[in-house]
Amino acid sequence: MSKNIGKVSGSPSPNRARIAREVTARLEARPGIKRAKVETAQLYTYPEFLSEAECDALVALIDKSARPSTLLAAHEDPEFRTSSSTDLDRWSDLVWQIDDRIAHLLGLPPENAETLQGQRYAPGQQFRAHCDYFHEGAEYWEKMLEFGGQRTWTAMAYLNDVEEGGATWFPRAGVRFKPKKGLLLIWNNMMEDGTPNYDTLHEGMRVLEGTKYVVTKWFRENAWIRGQVPTYYGGGEQRT
Repeated sequence: MSKNIGKVSGSPSPNRARIAREVTARLEARPGIKRAKVETAQLYTYPEFLSEAECDALVALIDKSARPSTLLAAHEDPEFRTSSSTDLDRWSDLVWQIDDRIAHLLGLPPENAETLQGQRYAPGQQFRAHCDYFHEGAEYWEKMLEFGGQRTWTAMAYLNDVEEGGATWFPRAGVRFKPKKGLLLIWNNMMEDGTPNYDTLHEGMRVLEGTKYVVTKWFRENAWIRGQVPTYYGGGEQRT
């Protein structure tokens, strides 16, 4: 992977490097998962990870409780993130089984995962280029250390096809992904040595026609929630 200069927001981490190796081996051994042909970041796609029924049910949950999306740190651009978000009920039957399936797919502890978040983009809405990892020199970093530390992997599922626009664009890696119902997009936010990878910079491009729905799951390097997390559906396979 590339050695980014000037945008590195953290130091190497043997623990994060180990996580990357283990998840990489697991994903690349899984039939149906494809790695994007880019040199600077690890990006994978898994078509039809979610069933149509699951996608439709998640869309309904997002519509029920959507609120304006927020940012961890203030940004001077009022158009930087204009979508709506929903923090889904982690322990509901639907969300719990999907959470568990994603964690099993990556081979990561469910307790390391943040609660599944839904996002809705109406026509004209977007999320401009950003990275999912935390800036370790930022004011919020000490608080993040209390809840599992750095974000390692991201898993994002598209819940519908979009008439026009709404692609997920990685400008530095040089690839974009068109929303496709049920498709799971997975990427490693770190480089091989556990340093944050600036080449994972990505953008939720402006929706031009239709509405875009996704759910996103971020994994921390350590436990995000305290206590034991029960396994709901450890088989890791799609259930309809």
